[in-house]
Amino acid sequence: MNPLDTQAETPVGLTRRARKIYRVLGETYPYARCELDFDTPLQLLVATILSAQTTDVGVNKVTPELFRRYPDAAALAGADRSEMEELLRPTGFYRAKTNSVLKLGQALLERYDGEVPVRLKDLVTLPGVGRKTANVVLGNAFGVPGITVDTHFGRLARRLGWTELTDPVEVEHAVGDLFPRKDWVMLSHVLIFHGRRMCHAKRPACGACPVARWCPSYGIGETDPEKAAALLKFELAPGAVAGPS
Repeated sequence: MNPLDTQAETPVGLTRRARKIYRVLGETYPYARCELDFDTPLQLLVATILSAQTTDVGVNKVTPELFRRYPDAAALAGADRSEMEELLRPTGFYRAKTNSVLKLGQALLERYDGEVPVRLKDLVTLPGVGRKTANVVLGNAFGVPGITVDTHFGRLARRLGWTELTDPVEVEHAVGDLFPRKDWVMLSHVLIFHGRRMCHAKRPACGACPVARWCPSYGIGETDPEKAAALLKFELAPGAVAGPS
């Protein structure tokens, strides 16, 4: 299979191709979701801050005890720094993360009565919170449409030929223009799932990819179906079909 030529693709053609890819990936990962464990908006906000430079699995190992000790913004604001640092040590950059979480608790108390705000413009003023973190919280805790441009999402958006942009905010807007707002949250999930499980940064499993026929980057990874299948970091859902066709 030769890489798809998108040079002459019209804006309408790009939109149709992008939505077709999203539909197929949605069928491949019907269980796609936020992989951080949380029960409240505050827990998700803290967990997302902690997920920087580490895995969601790693964060999920430390947050149960963290949330047990510090169940609300007041508890976070009044936490002992050394105790929190020890809890967060496994996540890496634990001193900086402790500083962010302590300041987050203080800011929530001082500005929002200890509650997590529901507006993007308010969330991004909080310590340790950028647009990516804010969109994770808005989409998964409050049901507010938003696109989460993490490293996986940005990489796949470019590989799939949806945009050539590299700035996360520009990628967010460019990709957002291709899809209805109602799809933004799930789009983020399925693309991130695909990036983590199949379209890896260093060695994508092109030969097992269900959207290969619509991907201009097909061939940058392993194209042999059996070898590609061995690279997968998940099991296909019942009835799902992997591989170019």
